[in-house]
Amino acid sequence: MRTPRTPRHRAGSTVENFSSSFTALGGLAYEGARVSASVSDLDTGRSLLAIDERIVLPTASIGKILLLIEVSARLSEREASAYGILDKTARDAVGRSGLWQHLQAPALPVADLATLVGATSDNLATNVLLRQVGLQAVRERTESLGLLRTALLDLVRDTRGPDDAPQLSVGSTAELAWLFGALARGEVVDSLTSSRVLGWLSLGSDLSMVASAFGLDPLAHRGTDHGILLVNKTGTDAGVRSEAGVVRGPRAAVAYAVSVQFRDHGIAARLRVRDALHTVGLDLLEYLH
Repeated sequence: MRTPRTPRHRAGSTVENFSSSFTALGGLAYEGARVSASVSDLDTGRSLLAIDERIVLPTASIGKILLLIEVSARLSEREASAYGILDKTARDAVGRSGLWQHLQAPALPVADLATLVGATSDNLATNVLLRQVGLQAVRERTESLGLLRTALLDLVRDTRGPDDAPQLSVGSTAELAWLFGALARGEVVDSLTSSRVLGWLSLGSDLSMVASAFGLDPLAHRGTDHGILLVNKTGTDAGVRSEAGVVRGPRAAVAYAVSVQFRDHGIAARLRVRDALHTVGLDLLEYLH
């Protein structure tokens, strides 16, 4: 008798707790979306969910994590440039996410700009930091971490022309889940650098995707709430929804990443993606408790 075949997109180690996630994300893929997911137990390293986890998909603002790592490493190394006060200029101007574009302050310290990026995915602060450290330095740092399928490709732009990178960032969920796990273990550059990046990201106010299932206060969740402690980063663009993070519960801890690229032709399509990501969060919550 032939041995039952494991589905191509499903890891052999996928546990029953995540069957609902597989079904929900599989439904999006059946409708034509490109889907990738990776979930692993933070303490044992066991793979809990793996769906095309090595393919490269757009990840929008998630790539800003790589910029924060470079900034944090420079602070740890006590580089003089990392302690400066940076001005916003007309060439940095960009809309959408963030607060600095609405504030009167013409300049802010580097660490404050990183805080804005972590808290609100601030686009203006991102561009000013990128002008200071350079995109090439971020790329070199990314490569030094062993990330081959994850990259910050460009600065933030209101519109992308034919000569611009088509996406702000790309990544594989396997690498993004690994990166958050490494940050939680203090292994990204060093423990101080990792801790500082996690501190910035812990201020993140977007709990609209996977993390929507945890019932946390979007504006105040740096501490443990009903046994749940979360640090995450999201990425949103037209036809892109992506989230990566690390979350600890009473029974376990996991590192996770989920990315969906879909035809954004109406609100119904967005809501289907939102519901699928929420389902992943519910499965995470069940595993953690």
